[in-house]
Amino acid sequence: DTETKENEIEKATKEQDVKYKVKESTDLDATVAETSSDRSGVQAELDAVLEYLQKIEAQCIEKAETHAERKARFEAELAGLKQALQVLEEETAFVQKGASTKMLRGVRRHT
Repeated sequence: DTETKENEIEKATKEQDVKYKVKESTDLDATVAETSSDRSGVQAELDAVLEYLQKIEAQCIEKAETHAERKARFEAELAGLKQALQVLEEETAFVQKGASTKMLRGVRRHT
C-alpha cells in the first residue's frame, strides 16, 4: 500500500516535471525564433552601415600619390608657369615697344 502511494506520488511528480519541461521548451523555441529574427534585422543594418562606411572611406581617406602622378602634376604645373612667363614677357615687350623715349610716366621734357 505504501509502495503504491509512493508510485503515485512519483508518477505525479514526473508528470508535473514533463509539463514544466514542455512549457520551458516551448518558451525557448519562441525565444530562439524571436532572437533569430532580431539577429537577421541587426545583420541587415550592419551590412548597410559597413557598405556606407566603405563608400565614405573611399571618398575621405587620401591615398598616396604615385611617382608618375606627382611627376605628371608637376610637369603640368611647370608648363602652366612657363606659359604664364611667356605671356608676361610678350606683354612687357609690347609695352616697351609702344613707349616713347621722350616721355617719362606721361610727362614731357621741358625744352
